[in-house]
Amino acid sequence: MGIFDAFRRQAPQVKASAAAQTLVLTPGQPAWTPRNYTALAREAYQLNVIAYQAVNKIAEAVASVPVNLFRGDVEVTESPLLDLIENPNPLQGRAEYLTALMGFYMLSGNAYQEKVRTTGEPRELYVLRSDRMKVIPSNTGAPAGFEYDMNGRKVRWDADPETLESDVWQIKTFNPVNDWYGMSPVEAAAYAVDQHNEAMKWMQSLLQNSARPSGALVSQNDSPLSDDQYNRLKSSLEEMYQGGDNAGRPMLLEGGLDWKEMGLSPVDMGIIEQKNSSARDICLAFGVPPQLLGIPGDNTYSNYAEARLAFWEDTVLPLLGCVYGAWNQWLVPDFGEKLELRPDLDQVPAIVEKRMALWAMADASQDLTLNERREIKGFEPVPGGDTLLVQANLLPLDMSLPMEESDIKALARAAGYPDNVTPLDRKAQ
Repeated sequence: MGIFDAFRRQAPQVKASAAAQTLVLTPGQPAWTPRNYTALAREAYQLNVIAYQAVNKIAEAVASVPVNLFRGDVEVTESPLLDLIENPNPLQGRAEYLTALMGFYMLSGNAYQEKVRTTGEPRELYVLRSDRMKVIPSNTGAPAGFEYDMNGRKVRWDADPETLESDVWQIKTFNPVNDWYGMSPVEAAAYAVDQHNEAMKWMQSLLQNSARPSGALVSQNDSPLSDDQYNRLKSSLEEMYQGGDNAGRPMLLEGGLDWKEMGLSPVDMGIIEQKNSSARDICLAFGVPPQLLGIPGDNTYSNYAEARLAFWEDTVLPLLGCVYGAWNQWLVPDFGEKLELRPDLDQVPAIVEKRMALWAMADASQDLTLNERREIKGFEPVPGGDTLLVQANLLPLDMSLPMEESDIKALARAAGYPDNVTPLDRKAQ
């Protein structure tokens, strides 16, 4: 073997996009996130009840679906991979792990997972905080690695330039203006979140600080109040009649003053409606039907069951595909078998109800064989299940029969069919 032969065998295969080489001016340096994640998380999750509950509903829905493992079409019930998924690390179970993963994904548009190896195989999984992680760009259009910065202490993971294999995996949403980071749904809902928070502050001020007076003190004489009288009256109102603790306390009037009751102004009424409108916009950004969060207004679903089904089909199922697709691409190959992780959708109540309706339609159909109905239900065929059963009174009157109807019924009874049913072999037709 010559020197050039050895060089050709050891040289790595280069796979890169021609356009991707223009993305990075300084390869190997971390790329900063394009917005303030801390501000997004605080305003949308810590201070906004609608966004908080929307994120929790999505995360808890994804985490509630059990995990199945298959080798081809055969289900595997015992495997170190299943044990790892059910107990990712000593501090979290599967539900807590997925809840954290989806929480970071919905708030930042990015979610990062780390696998910890012992003796070559992954033994633990961890969810890493999105605000501490930075992507290291490469000139191939894929991450060259990741850097985790925690109070100045940095940890770096490299990614294989050919297979992109790394102990850290990034799940990100689509971002039309950034090549390395996903776009948070909070960015799309930023105006709605701010409007809802301001509306809540307004209403809080009405309750605590009397920003809108419930009435007015009107002087019955033409003489204005002196500065001392005005200051004493103002101090008395602030100390004795403002705030929730003083609600309903009777007012003692003196000096020719009269109390005039006032109701909510049109501006105040508009703030309440604006609050509900911004809440619906927040739900729209996260993909959660407003009806599931009890928000009043125009709901596009006639009942709660339809809203829940739309939530699962339009929001949760795509996220499940994203999570399990990442696991099958990043985690499963480490176990050296042709395995596939799949969500057990048979345990989802909203989807089960839809499936039961489909089964009822299949059972009520008169032009399906037993095996065709079993196929719709996901069951294996059975011997003799290809015979189509139809009611004898539904046959055309002018149908020419090779034998008398009484003989056909006699044969049907002998075969175990009721008198009003005639066996027709679909394959023979």
